[in-house]
Amino acid sequence: MSILVLGGTVFLGRAVARHALEAGHDVVCAARGESGEPVEGVRFVRVDRDDPDGLAALDGEYDAIVDVARHPHHVRHAVAALAGRAAHYTLVSSGSAYSDVATPGQRAATAPLLAPGYDDDPGAGAEEYGRCKVACERLAVEGFGADRTFVLRAGMIVGPEDPTYRFEYWVRRAARGGEVLAPGEPDEAVQLVDVRDLAEWIVAAGRAGLAGAFDGIGPAMSRAQFHAALGEGVGVAQELTWVAQDFLLDREVAPWSGPRSLPFWLPLPRYAGFMARDVTGSLAAGLRVRPLASTVRDTFESIRDASHIDTKNGLGIDEETELLGQWHAR
Repeated sequence: MSILVLGGTVFLGRAVARHALEAGHDVVCAARGESGEPVEGVRFVRVDRDDPDGLAALDGEYDAIVDVARHPHHVRHAVAALAGRAAHYTLVSSGSAYSDVATPGQRAATAPLLAPGYDDDPGAGAEEYGRCKVACERLAVEGFGADRTFVLRAGMIVGPEDPTYRFEYWVRRAARGGEVLAPGEPDEAVQLVDVRDLAEWIVAAGRAGLAGAFDGIGPAMSRAQFHAALGEGVGVAQELTWVAQDFLLDREVAPWSGPRSLPFWLPLPRYAGFMARDVTGSLAAGLRVRPLASTVRDTFESIRDASHIDTKNGLGIDEETELLGQWHAR
């Protein structure tokens, strides 16, 4: 199978290219080449997707195209250049495309979406990003055809080479041991997917001609199960102290990402549905999910010798210690 990855130099794009190569497919990656290096063995074509004619260097036909675009005009340009030369098109969208993030158990086929933002800036914030992804979805389906387009609304993607540090924060924290600040309640939902599992499904979907909208995320687990898998993966017993949501918010601990944050934690009930989606449709359509402890173990192996970072995403060591002291003294 001939596969074109529009991107292919960072995280999911690299994982797709790597898996496709290992499966024996012919892989072309097209990108500016400024964010990372392509996987060894692919044919790399340097392109500028901001240019309406930026994909002109791509020739021939493709059995499958995989696109991680967040800018609607990038999808518009892809449609103009490639719609007549592709048997199948995967648009990697996002769970941020959904308008209702409070209701647990929603499915991709029926969940309401944000209004499309064709002229929004996807870097301006979560809602603008989601609106741009909805616009990308619509352009893809209109341009490549509903029967040839696989819309994959990815959730939190984790694993080796993750550039966001959000999952890595928890892997490093589990490996340090000691008393761990665990946000919220043990039975709250957490939902994620290993980048390699998602890449495998994307390649398989291209081969099978899978069409329609699906959630790219594994089944939800409890926060207690999440921390247990972290401990198993790094081989360190976890001493968890569960700290209430309101206590954290009152002390300006940020949810999800950023400095002084706790990744994978979102305030409830406002975001009760964001990491509690019904993914039975995705599993039935071929998504296979490895045990989280395996992902933790592989991620830990990839960062074992790196120094601790406490400023990009997560709590600093001193910040966590101070918060735990305040929690016990309340």
